[in-house]
Amino acid sequence: MKLLMHTCCAPCSVYCIDSLRNEGIEPTCYWYNPNIHPYIEYKTRRDTLIEYSKIADFSLIINEEYGLKEFCKNVIDDLENRCVNYCYQVRLEETVKYAKQNGYDAFTSTLFVSPYQKHEELKRVCEELAEKYKIEFLYRDFRVGFREGQNKARELGLYMQKYCGCIFSEEDRYNKQIGKDREKYS
Repeated sequence: MKLLMHTCCAPCSVYCIDSLRNEGIEPTCYWYNPNIHPYIEYKTRRDTLIEYSKIADFSLIINEEYGLKEFCKNVIDDLENRCVNYCYQVRLEETVKYAKQNGYDAFTSTLFVSPYQKHEELKRVCEELAEKYKIEFLYRDFRVGFREGQNKARELGLYMQKYCGCIFSEEDRYNKQIGKDREKYS
């Protein structure tokens, strides 16, 4: 099976690649993440994935598009649903298009390893794209290996991000502190 795997970052790819290889599937990783902000975070995650592709010896395709303005324009009116209505859709549709145009049999995503993603909605988006583009969606619930993959990534010294990717998810990670500061200084 010729598989294209949308890849959000190196740490999330570790378990996914190992698991697929154990099944006899050698994925090609595909970087397309215009939702990651600010640029230094985008660059660090991309470069860490490139570094990991050399360590773990897998094929990697980089679709270079940093998209802060486009992202903001498309999510600003519905921030609470940005993951499902924009981030998943845009990144995975670009992946599926590439897979279809370049002779891949199937696609999947490292997003399925994260317990922090909206798993069922993500799966639905992939199923819809598979139907739309007439390509197989290889579904795997990689969450069982999340901690294992994260531990291996740490052992390898890979950059470990602290938030999902967009600027609004970074704000979410600080919400408790923001609330405490508001109480303290008000």
